[in-house]
Amino acid sequence: MIRNIKKTTVVAICCAVVGAGLTGCDDISDTDAFPFDSPSPRKSAADFTGVQKIKVGGQSVNVSCSGDLAKKKPVIVLLPGLGDGLDQMAAIQKTLSEKNRVCSYDRLGEGKSSKPGGPQTLSDTGKVLTTVLDSVADDGPVVLAGHSLGGMIAARYAPDHGDRVKGLVLMDATSPTSVADMKNAIPQSATGQATQLRAQSLAVTEGQNPEKLIIPDGEVRSAGSIPVEVIQHGKQYLAAVPEYGPALERTWAAGQRKWLAVSSQSKLSTAKNSEHYIYADQPEIAVQAIQRVTTQATNAK
Repeated sequence: MIRNIKKTTVVAICCAVVGAGLTGCDDISDTDAFPFDSPSPRKSAADFTGVQKIKVGGQSVNVSCSGDLAKKKPVIVLLPGLGDGLDQMAAIQKTLSEKNRVCSYDRLGEGKSSKPGGPQTLSDTGKVLTTVLDSVADDGPVVLAGHSLGGMIAARYAPDHGDRVKGLVLMDATSPTSVADMKNAIPQSATGQATQLRAQSLAVTEGQNPEKLIIPDGEVRSAGSIPVEVIQHGKQYLAAVPEYGPALERTWAAGQRKWLAVSSQSKLSTAKNSEHYIYADQPEIAVQAIQRVTTQATNAK
């Protein structure tokens, strides 16, 4: 890690700039023990409570579900950021499951899921997500709520799955142009500490991350008029990077605005007292946004 900058700040910067989990991105303290460790007998393929493993192409994917499945009401599926397992979102899952059916899962290379056999593309990740949705929602509607890279994956997935994805919540999602953003904010001519941050962040987008996932830039495609809430961090912690901090903050904010193009019914808000982990810093904001989108998706014709 870059010297002379507080460790937690550097880790958060690496996570936020590319939505990536370099070693240490799972530093959030788990103050609420994961409440869904013991699976109970299920009534159908999508009606189980607890944690279970599902098979995807011969690999094992760790899935957790809680809450009751209601007719016509979307299942909420939480997608953590890169370097984070489903246990990171246990507290928000527990809160949401009081009124909703909520599931989360470890992507390949994360948590208790299998390690990927080789490099992965966003298409590969999408295939895993499809199998997870088949397992937790049958052919019913879902709302995807993703943090950081999980937000990017959700927003990339939704336009091709309009029959199933009926709403999105993107919590400080990785920018759709994260590679270009980093190169513009910290030029190749940079010196000092920023040089290492630039190199690390670009390496992550090239597949040097726990998921071996290649994260290219791309245009934001429309998912129609589904309800979408984009939430960006309010605490300017990226400004801690000497000389280039303000540029990183500007490009990050611009990336959040770009995601508004994913739907004609998108809205942007700011979690004023939060850094990158909005669902941990200000969980009430994340919960309320997910509940609003779920209600709108339920009531949509």
